Amino acid sequence: MLIDKTQIQALIPHTGAMCLLDGVTAWDEASIQCITGAHRNPANPLRRQGRLSAITAFEYGAQAAAVHGGLCASAAGETAAPGYLAALRDAHWFVAELDEIAAPLEITARRLLGEAAQCIYAIQVCAAGRLLAEARITIMPQPTVEKSS
Repeated sequence: MLIDKTQIQALIPHTGAMCLLDGVTAWDEASIQCITGAHRNPANPLRRQGRLSAITAFEYGAQAAAVHGGLCASAAGETAAPGYLAALRDAHWFVAELDEIAAPLEITARRLLGEAAQCIYAIQVCAAGRLLAEARITIMPQPTVEKSS
C-alpha cells in the first residue's frame, strides 16, 4: 500500500471510524485508487439498524476524492483547502447493502474538471471486479465566515 490509514487521516478531516478508507493503492495527478474493509465493520458509523446501505458508497468515493485533493496539494508543496460535497449526479448502485460484500471495496476517483477544492470527480466503488456503485460528485470550497468587529 502506498499510503496507509494514518497518512489518510492527516489529509482529510475524517478521523477515527469516520475515516472509511484503509489505504491508497495508486494515485497520479488525475486519479486515485483506494481500498477498504470498513464496510464489514459492525461499528461502521454509517450503519443504520445494523446494515450499511449501498448509498453510503458515495461517501467512500467522496473521501477518496478528498484524499486525492490532499495528495495533489501536498505534491505542490501546499495544503488542500477545505471543501464539501456539493452535488451528487448520475448516481447508480447495483447492490442494496455494502455489508454483504465479502471482498475489500476498491474505490476509484477520477478528476474530470477543476482543481483544488472546486472540482468534479467520477467515482466508482467495486469489489472483486464487480461494479457496486458509480456517480459524479462536485466538490466546492467551504465558505469562509468573516467575523464582524
